[in-house]
Amino acid sequence: MGDCTAMISLNQLVLGYQGKAVTAPLTGHITQGSMTAIIGANGTGKSTLLKTLLKLQPPVSGQLLFTDGCAPRIAWLPQLAEMERQFPTTVYDVVCMGAWPARGLFSALNRKNRQQVTDAIERVGLGAYSKKPIEMLSGGQFQRMLFARLLVQNAPLVLLDEPFTGVDSQTSDFLMTLICQMHQAGQTVMAVLHDNERVSRHFTQVLLLEQENFHWGDAAQVLPRYSQTGTSLALSA
Repeated sequence: MGDCTAMISLNQLVLGYQGKAVTAPLTGHITQGSMTAIIGANGTGKSTLLKTLLKLQPPVSGQLLFTDGCAPRIAWLPQLAEMERQFPTTVYDVVCMGAWPARGLFSALNRKNRQQVTDAIERVGLGAYSKKPIEMLSGGQFQRMLFARLLVQNAPLVLLDEPFTGVDSQTSDFLMTLICQMHQAGQTVMAVLHDNERVSRHFTQVLLLEQENFHWGDAAQVLPRYSQTGTSLALSA
């Protein structure tokens, strides 16, 4: 089945865990080719929204509607703290996982797939680490590897959960460049961020989640609302 347009509608969607709401009812659209930052204080449902879009957990109530009834392929970057770094595998093997959605879990990679994996590893600057165990990687190198897997997936919709946490400023800038390149290539991007300056500089759309409200629209209009709440966005390392 071919990919649908990465357009998603939220209709009075309430997010939460085990039936307990953590957000107000959300209504709005994720349009194809958009680039949206998700911001807000801790506990307001930012990561929960991504997991709900991934269908990893159900909404408390409301509707999550995909264009033509078909969910797009989604590439997901979870929080670095959620990743198992002691698993006995190599950088190359992890990046190969990006080809599974298109090839199938038990299908061997063809020559084109393997070249895509090699190119992605080189693109993130880890060519010398391709056959290294992932436990040898620094935090920044580990995140670069996960971005290489995203590149191989080439999914219409990319969800990023705090992609710059725990990495140095140089790596953050490099990864931000990759995100912008994904967007320029036509991919729809949604990212949970805690860097006000980075959001203002790169993201055209912002979804601000609060305990009992939300604001969704142009970054220039939504970002000032967050500063008015008295909670400042911390700059990522």
